[in-house]
Amino acid sequence: MNIEKQRLNDSAWRTWGPYVTNRQWATVREDYSDDSSTWYYTTYETARSRAYRWGEDGIAGISDDKQFLCFGLALWNKKDPFLKERLFGLTNREGNHGEDVKELFYYLDNTPTHSYMKMLYKYPMEEFPYAQIRSENASRSRLEPEYEITDTGIFDQNKYFDVIVEYAKKTPDDIFIRITVCNYSNEHALLNIVPTLWFRNTWSWGDDNYKPVLSASDKFNIKIDHRHLPDLMLYSRPPEEPIFCENETNTPLLFGKKKRGAFKDGINNYICNNDDKAIRRFSGTKAAFNYDIEIEPQDSYTVCLRLGPAGIIDPFKDFNQVFKDRKKEADEFYEELHKNLKTPDEKLVQRQAFAGMLWNKQFYYYDMDVWLNGDEANKVSPSRKHGRNSKWSHLHHFDIISMPDKWEYPWYAAWDLAFHCIPLGLIDIEFAKQQLLLLTRERAMHPNGQLPAYEWDFSDVNPPVHAWAAWRVFKMGKKVDGKGDLIFLESIFHKLLVNFTWWVNRKDNAGNNIFQGGFLGLDNIGVFDRNWQLPGGGYIEQADGTSWMAMFSLNLMRISLELARYNPVYQDMATKFFEHFLYIAGAMAHMGEGRRGLWDEKDGFFYDQVRLNEHDTIQLKVRSMVGLIPLFAVEVLDESLLGNQYDFRNRMRWFLENRPDLAGLVSKWQEKNEDEKHLLSLLRKDEMIKILNRMLDETEFLSDYGIRSLSKYHKDNPFEVSIGDGHFSIEYTPGESTNDMFGGNSNWRGPVWIPLNYMIVESLRKFHFYYGDSLKVECPVGSGTFMTLGEVSKELSRRLTRLFLLDGHGNRRANEQADPLFRDPHFKDNIMFYEYFNGDSGKGLGASQQTGWTGLIADLLRKQ
Repeated sequence: MNIEKQRLNDSAWRTWGPYVTNRQWATVREDYSDDSSTWYYTTYETARSRAYRWGEDGIAGISDDKQFLCFGLALWNKKDPFLKERLFGLTNREGNHGEDVKELFYYLDNTPTHSYMKMLYKYPMEEFPYAQIRSENASRSRLEPEYEITDTGIFDQNKYFDVIVEYAKKTPDDIFIRITVCNYSNEHALLNIVPTLWFRNTWSWGDDNYKPVLSASDKFNIKIDHRHLPDLMLYSRPPEEPIFCENETNTPLLFGKKKRGAFKDGINNYICNNDDKAIRRFSGTKAAFNYDIEIEPQDSYTVCLRLGPAGIIDPFKDFNQVFKDRKKEADEFYEELHKNLKTPDEKLVQRQAFAGMLWNKQFYYYDMDVWLNGDEANKVSPSRKHGRNSKWSHLHHFDIISMPDKWEYPWYAAWDLAFHCIPLGLIDIEFAKQQLLLLTRERAMHPNGQLPAYEWDFSDVNPPVHAWAAWRVFKMGKKVDGKGDLIFLESIFHKLLVNFTWWVNRKDNAGNNIFQGGFLGLDNIGVFDRNWQLPGGGYIEQADGTSWMAMFSLNLMRISLELARYNPVYQDMATKFFEHFLYIAGAMAHMGEGRRGLWDEKDGFFYDQVRLNEHDTIQLKVRSMVGLIPLFAVEVLDESLLGNQYDFRNRMRWFLENRPDLAGLVSKWQEKNEDEKHLLSLLRKDEMIKILNRMLDETEFLSDYGIRSLSKYHKDNPFEVSIGDGHFSIEYTPGESTNDMFGGNSNWRGPVWIPLNYMIVESLRKFHFYYGDSLKVECPVGSGTFMTLGEVSKELSRRLTRLFLLDGHGNRRANEQADPLFRDPHFKDNIMFYEYFNGDSGKGLGASQQTGWTGLIADLLRKQ
């Protein structure tokens, strides 16, 4: 076992990590406005002057796991109006395609215990184009592309700094920090490097007035005194005198209130405005070293720091050796994971995908009861108690959580988090299990059984993929130790039972096993917002919502059968979910006498439908990912698994014999294949082939880079429907959203999304596990090439990985192909893991570092 794997058994090594977010301003948590002006209550400009209530942000930041103490990097190129302390981007209404970070930064390396970490930030030498980016995006319509920082030309002639921040832990509480700034231009460049240390403000809110202290020690070091931390010091090399201020709101500036002190923006005002009165020389709750330097052309400058025990005589004695050792151990850890990869480029992409997953951990603090009712410092309107998230007063987070992205999405989303746990499980299975359990704890899960969706609206509904992820993570562990963590599996199973009951009771309006999940994370995939109340009181009966529940049933059945191997009482639960799956299958096919099912035999596809009343429906004939999700409801069981589970077998046999109408819907259950396997699927063989004929058609779903979320058929054939007085339509849009639905922040009307592509790959692998080489389909349709379903899954994996891997021309498809910048040697091997991808060109779109669910590419690289 390599050294990093050994460290995973010692929780102390996880105490410090990259837990500082990239954006705390403009989040729901920090919104104390009377009118829910989340995007405006704290702006980017005022963030440097306002103390946060719930967390902290910074560049390449680290903190302890309770975020009492934070470290981050600030920079000043002598031309910006203020220090670069946090990453800039547009809020939701400023961008022509929603909110978006407008910076270039890359997560290059990280280990699960954060024993070694590396991040790159590209900082322009010229004045940062804040106003230009805002005004240009404001002038563009939704039919035009976003205006990015690379479009400004500010990186031309290499006139930027490569700022490389590295961390290496000597021990769990002893961290070496190396900041290397490179000047690749042909000009001398001036820069202030400002490593900054601060306490999260815990003393201004009225519940605890204890105030920790940072102070000057030995002239060139910062002494750290906090009752919850060991005696620590921040050492510097080259030695530099520290400067101090307070991590407190500048109330005279923001609110015109008279108050004396050195406020949160004091260090900024001292460096950028020469304001000597803005700082303190000897103590405070925020401190920094100010390296005012000049870097020669084609040269670099390095700052070394150590955050470690107080009183070390020679703090940098083994600095280089510790970095060398931790880097070597990181290489050994990842080399074992890379063993199935073929090329150095595949290894580079996978390692950076893992790095992004690990850098996107965040300390997430949110006490809903306090937020809803206010505190001494933050008075709130009485209307808040009846507004957003008012039904979640029990929710209390004080946790390290895997985020989708720490700038655009510095908060968890339930289904994102489940997808994150697959790549996380490959490198840190205990953390993956802890993350899955987190949302089922009583501090998060609603008493009625609902899982919290996401910070903007915990009551919204994400697809129920938690059970799927829990089973996958359990199997990862079982592959290692032969048994798996049964305590984890049993614990999460009981909580998921409650969640399943919530779905059945709350999302099946008519009690007919057809589900109305709402938007289900797919934002604008439909002709209208699926959370809306439809004209005339109708509601949508969803092919995807119903299919997700069929998959949920199979997942819980499979977990029950595993638990029943050790405790036969779980055979009862396996039977329950087997029967529930059949009821859902029957509902999708028939929905009662005289009703149209969700399957369209002529088109060979599943569609949503609007139920207007008991007898009238409108079929929404949109060929979208909604109609592919029934593929996910599939399970293959070995005969050996059922061998001694007699109660389950007998009750199942009785049910099938007495409900032949339902038994006939289950593809191949009563027929074992030659390998003694049974198949449970929503789809009979002929139905699956019809769906695949559309999915693998390049004029419909299949692109060079995966499966589109909407068929390209709708490019020339928009779907239109009238309901009541409303007229609605949808057409294929390969790139950014062209409408304002959900703020225009994402688009499911054509782009390639990694998570559901991953689910398709997984489902095809399961079908192949049953059918083997006996079933082949044409891929692509019309090519004359026939593949087994296993080969199709590999082909899809190859197409998806093309997004990131270098092609024969030295390009990465997800990058902007027309921009030579991304072929520059200082750019081309730094990977961005975008939120989604253009369905025609493969260009990366949305959040630029959403390694969260896009981190699934780390596993897909193994499955090509």
